[in-house]
Amino acid sequence: MTSFPLLSLMIFLPLVGLGLLALLPSGDSAGTVRKARGITLATSLVVFGLSLCLWSGFDPAAGVQWIEHKPWLPTYGLAYHLGVDGISLCFVMLSALLMPIAVLSGFAVKVRVRSFMAALLLLETMMIGAFAALDLVLFYVFFEGVLIPMFLIIGVWGGDERLYAAMKFFLYTFLGSVLMLVAIFVMIHLSGTSDMIALKAYGFPKEIALGLWIAFFASFAVKTPMWPFHTWLPYAHVEAPTAGSVILAGVLLKMGGYGFIRICLAILPEASVTFAPLVVGLSLVAILYTSLVALAQTDMKKLIAYSSVAHMGYVTLGLFSGSALGVDGAMMVMLSHGFVAAALFLVVGVVYERLHTRQIDHFGGVATVMPRYATIAMIFTLAAIGLPGTSGFVGEFLTMQAAWLASGPVAAIAALGLILGAAYMLWLYRRVFFGVAEKEDVKAMPDLTRRESLMFAPLLLLVIAIGLAPALVQHIYRPSLLVLTLAPSAHQGETL
Repeated sequence: MTSFPLLSLMIFLPLVGLGLLALLPSGDSAGTVRKARGITLATSLVVFGLSLCLWSGFDPAAGVQWIEHKPWLPTYGLAYHLGVDGISLCFVMLSALLMPIAVLSGFAVKVRVRSFMAALLLLETMMIGAFAALDLVLFYVFFEGVLIPMFLIIGVWGGDERLYAAMKFFLYTFLGSVLMLVAIFVMIHLSGTSDMIALKAYGFPKEIALGLWIAFFASFAVKTPMWPFHTWLPYAHVEAPTAGSVILAGVLLKMGGYGFIRICLAILPEASVTFAPLVVGLSLVAILYTSLVALAQTDMKKLIAYSSVAHMGYVTLGLFSGSALGVDGAMMVMLSHGFVAAALFLVVGVVYERLHTRQIDHFGGVATVMPRYATIAMIFTLAAIGLPGTSGFVGEFLTMQAAWLASGPVAAIAALGLILGAAYMLWLYRRVFFGVAEKEDVKAMPDLTRRESLMFAPLLLLVIAIGLAPALVQHIYRPSLLVLTLAPSAHQGETL
């Protein structure tokens, strides 16, 4: 199982596809566009197929698997070290699944198509590499590498204010990660290794651990994003093309949560205990504040962007609730949000491609014009508010239960966020889909095409399947979560 370099193949195969794109003629001729789309879609589908092999050959009880270890800079103790446990496997699968969907949505891009597809493939390499890396420096390289293609996707193919949005996205995330790089150097200097597995067993002095935790927090809080480091996200989402929003919401936001799990909780657990009240407080502010801001939005994309900040607030609330139950709930929220948020941005992209507007007031009565589209949008809207039977319910239920066990007032405030979330999502659906279609351009919109139906189908299947049988994914990551704890008694009285 560990002899074949399957992870390296998944990471670098997109670069092979990128090389094939480079051989195509420049320009946007029909032949070049068709070949660029075909190469990118085929490459992403092969990577997804390899991820299924990864999944099928994975033993949840065996710990880290598919290990690859080669000296990189042996003088400094750095290695090309890859591997996946149940936690990272779920995010590798999520990345591999969403990329073909993003490519299909990217068919709407009409200019510099070859370059756009190349940026998507480079982004896939960086995402899978970040989730598979077991060396801190290698993790940093991939973690920061996603900035380059996403910056280009927003800045070149975005909306009218794309340059401002791209620069804000880049500066926020890059400046936060500078502190992480300093913390990595300190860790290597003290421990003599950058191996993430070995670092879990190394006990850093408390004063140093607190400083290291703050440095990593600065990076992961921006990437998640947590309040008040979230202000780059609405601009990035609004200006990004649909494919960029799908990957940004579905995968890139999860890198912050993954970083909290892999480094803050696993390597710096005592510091995480110390700062847990701060994170819980910021999480509650994020849940309430961004939910109220979402209620005031007139742009569909910006509303969903603020809802993403609120949902990620439940992630950090669960991660730092002090229990394995909360971490379990946070994992489910992240995975469900990856499917649901990506689908909601696709929902917005469908009507934007037709009318080139996202203003809520422009629509109304869409359900009478596009019934299949309205049905799919309704299911994902209900999943976003945590309807039982959908994946959204499972994570929110576990997180709320963990919050209640930790503190009644905390759970009450978080529950208010659930009510506000239902309010703004149902308000959005009512304004867009109910009523009478009065505008002529709305009446003329065709229902979903075959390509658009293909984009939604796997996400719809997963949202319902995981909602009805959450053990489909929980049995994969739960054994890995059992080694994470914020306190010696965190697992007492709990059954995962």
